[in-house]
Amino acid sequence: MTAMLSACALAAAIRSGDLAPAEVAARCAEAITAREGEIQAFAALDVEKLLARAQRPGLAALPFAGLPVGVKDTFDTVDFPTAYGSRIYRRHRPAADAAIVRMIARNGGLVAGKTSTTEFAFTTPAATRNPRRPSHTPGGSSSGSAAAVAAGMLPLAIGSQTAGSVIRPASYCGVTGFKPSFKLIPMLGSKTFSWSLDTIGLFAAGVADVAFAACALSGRELSIDPTARPPRLAVIRTPRAGAASHDADAALETAMRAAERARAHVREVTLPPEVESADEAHAIVQAYEAALALADEWDRHRRQLSPQLAVYLEQAAAVTPDTYDAARRTTRLARHAFADLVESYDAVLTYSAPGEAPEGLASTGSSIFNRLWTLLGAPCVNVTGLTGASGLPVGVQVVGRFGRDRSALTAAAFIEKAIRAA
Repeated sequence: MTAMLSACALAAAIRSGDLAPAEVAARCAEAITAREGEIQAFAALDVEKLLARAQRPGLAALPFAGLPVGVKDTFDTVDFPTAYGSRIYRRHRPAADAAIVRMIARNGGLVAGKTSTTEFAFTTPAATRNPRRPSHTPGGSSSGSAAAVAAGMLPLAIGSQTAGSVIRPASYCGVTGFKPSFKLIPMLGSKTFSWSLDTIGLFAAGVADVAFAACALSGRELSIDPTARPPRLAVIRTPRAGAASHDADAALETAMRAAERARAHVREVTLPPEVESADEAHAIVQAYEAALALADEWDRHRRQLSPQLAVYLEQAAAVTPDTYDAARRTTRLARHAFADLVESYDAVLTYSAPGEAPEGLASTGSSIFNRLWTLLGAPCVNVTGLTGASGLPVGVQVVGRFGRDRSALTAAAFIEKAIRAA
């Protein structure tokens, strides 16, 4: 297994003059050559262009320091075809870059290629395999982004989450995934599935690495706070805890005990009904919006949709505006109630996924432990360092209060360090 690349360490080495961006690009190209044939993390790739762009002077002075970045194939790119994981768009060449692509380029990042996605970021799997064990799913929908980082092909990759499409593949592939607060980073220029839920996410080796990328992209102070005291953590299992495997339970318990030994304040908390009711609201909001977001594909290209998506959209069209509006009201109340609940805590500690990555490539796994937090718009981080009974990664999830992304990242870094010390 190729070692993952630390974005922080590479950027520091470039700025100190110990490494050149071209050397980092060459290292990525070597890993891509070695593993891409098996893993299939990319929908489009141009290694030669990456190597040429890495020679550009002045990269070291920019926030990304010339690091290669993968971009999920739901975001428009002028330099690469953009198919959204769909046969309908297999020849599509956008006329403009998505906002996130321009943000990467302006800040000195080098887009190496488009990472594979499930069809329209829904459930029909891409061809991507899990680098930890290629007979298992990498998760989805940001399959290629998680896999490219896990395989050491790239130090950073961009994904998106509508239900669990960042945190779940990060857990399955053993990488750090960060879903920022809703709208912290613009989704402009992406293929919309649900405008109230779609959120950009970041993949990297560790918590400090995703924080580095979030700082570089947004210009906000999101680095780990070195002055922070041990966090106050609310452990929330939710009523869906029965879906967690023994591996997921063991990972959460291990993280809890490690945090306690590191002097964090840890307390088990139950969600109030006002928050819990939003779990069902997620499916309603997503379905109503997806039926409209993909109306053209449904009306004009229905036969080119996968059976899974076609059935979903047919059922989604039955959601009435009144039902949707009621779900939005439930969501609004849940967001306020959750903010009140976590006011006394720095972050929530909970499951990232039901367990290890499932065997086979027919499914990308369940988002049962992700969708509520996505609907609440909360920042979420998958923390690595734990494994299940068969040796595959099992992450734990840190959830913060909306808009308090730095606190969530700092709590996640604390737990990451505590797990390593355990």
